Amino acid sequence: MHRRDLLKAALALPLLPWALSPSIATAREALKGVTHLYARVRPGDPGWPSEAQWEQLKHAVGGRLQRLQSPFEHCEASDAACQEALKQVKNPYYLGDTPALTQTSGWVDAWTSRPSAYAVVAEQTSDVVAAVNFAREHHLRLVVKGGGHSYQGTSDAPDSLLIWTRHMNHIALHDAFVPQGCASSQAPRPAVTVEAGAMWVDAYTAVTTEGGRYVQGGGCLTVGVAGLVQSGGFGGLSKRFGTASSNLLEAEVVTADGKVHVVNACREPELFWAIKGGGGGSIGVLTRLTLLTHDLPDTFGAVFGAIQADSDQAFRELIGQTMRFYRDALFNPHWGEQLKFHGGNTLHLSMIFQGLSQQEAEQVWAPFFAWIKARPAYRFKEDVRIIALPARHFWDAEFFRQHAPQLIVSDSRPDAPRNHVLWAGDEGQVGQFIHGYRSGWLPQALLDDQHIDALADAMFEATRHWGYSLHFNKGLAGGSADAIARSRDTAMNPGAMDAFALAITGSESEPAFPGMPGAAPDLDKARREAARIDQSMDALLKVAPGAGSYVSESNYFERDWQRSFWGTNYPRLAAAKRRYDPDGLFFVHHGVGSEDWSDDGFSRRR
Repeated sequence: MHRRDLLKAALALPLLPWALSPSIATAREALKGVTHLYARVRPGDPGWPSEAQWEQLKHAVGGRLQRLQSPFEHCEASDAACQEALKQVKNPYYLGDTPALTQTSGWVDAWTSRPSAYAVVAEQTSDVVAAVNFAREHHLRLVVKGGGHSYQGTSDAPDSLLIWTRHMNHIALHDAFVPQGCASSQAPRPAVTVEAGAMWVDAYTAVTTEGGRYVQGGGCLTVGVAGLVQSGGFGGLSKRFGTASSNLLEAEVVTADGKVHVVNACREPELFWAIKGGGGGSIGVLTRLTLLTHDLPDTFGAVFGAIQADSDQAFRELIGQTMRFYRDALFNPHWGEQLKFHGGNTLHLSMIFQGLSQQEAEQVWAPFFAWIKARPAYRFKEDVRIIALPARHFWDAEFFRQHAPQLIVSDSRPDAPRNHVLWAGDEGQVGQFIHGYRSGWLPQALLDDQHIDALADAMFEATRHWGYSLHFNKGLAGGSADAIARSRDTAMNPGAMDAFALAITGSESEPAFPGMPGAAPDLDKARREAARIDQSMDALLKVAPGAGSYVSESNYFERDWQRSFWGTNYPRLAAAKRRYDPDGLFFVHHGVGSEDWSDDGFSRRR
């Protein structure tokens, strides 16, 4: 035992009989107002709210309090709810509409999706206030869920009270928005106001398909707007438009004391800054967001295909040529999304672009494809397709139904809105059980002549262990000056501004919700794959020691996560946490201030 741990144990001994006493509620009451909250209560504990107290909360929120149970909890052939859940388990809209479920079913040796004890089905800000006050007063574990897409399980905790914002989904466009209190310092700008439970599919429909403008959001259509903004929020075209959080103009936030704050660059700027990339669920509950909108480019487009090398040596040469081509032709605000480097010596192309015609995009790629065709060591495993379309149709479900139905999957429920589709390539993530996941930002200096060969060597070595993708839109280097400047004024790790890409590797298996018939992930296989994922990312990051990681797409077991996720911004975020949530009401795994709590968020470490 380390000396510091020994001292902590010695200091705790006089308190131990008190902590173990049956009168735990009395002890907590004695602590109230004197020092920090030391524990939260679970069902069956002294201090857990009585039925009468739950009824009071139900009355306060207009009857919108639900006792939660997973549809898989008592799953039998005669159970209609279970059969519907089995039918819809690969439908992200169904998962999002079911408060007891999450978009990820778990992570081996990390967490498993289990419902909260109760959920407040919030429809207005006053519902959120009532839930926050109730959780604080009764020392409950509090969870907030909008889209429910957290890989880390941060929108999920058993024995908790859930604030479920899914039904807070109103969207309004503005021609000339000025944040409150900023009339003397900011000119009116086009914007969109979105309530916290809205998904990006609905924001894109309102802003782009119907409104003819652009708002920076996420690539996955069922992700919640509020969660993405709080994590930083990369989209396919972040190099041109910045992160989602960098486009935030104003937000309404409920803090741990139950107060409602309207924050922006002029009003409570520190709280405003903290929610721009400081991570969801750590500082407060966002109820409304207003985001800058942009002029819509004439075109959006994509490049798809796959190239296979016939030997290891040829694949290493292909990697080097690919990275030089990226540096010379694609390292600019027109391009985003990813190149995938997989086992079998295969390169997959999955890039998107903005502001170029199809002919212009073809001209950009022509030298690279000519290099491939001139060498017999390579073949096109999948034919290359370069497409461009009017930008207004990029999220237009009816357009894709007519022209490219193979690219989308519709919400299959009979009453589903027509615009509720997902990209076919995202279907494999729905309900996933994660085996392992890692990410790391690659600094732009690696593209310099003196470093690019070492980068290619590391990339090749990484593929010997596991495949990975370079997400160029998730590193802002090479982007527009405006996008970088606005994104720098957020809580995200500053390393993202100097990175040309975010490297991501991971693996998953089919949904494995507890109680789900036939859901039995191969845990030994999952652990073996997790080890290979670590080996792959470790090999790649030898050329980027100390690289940070994107909080929303990172390792559950991330070491030194404060530095990794937020870098030099963490002390400032921690100060905001102490100011607005001194007792730690808001807790998520590896969130700001979580080092003060046990892994499950129920007891304080110090």
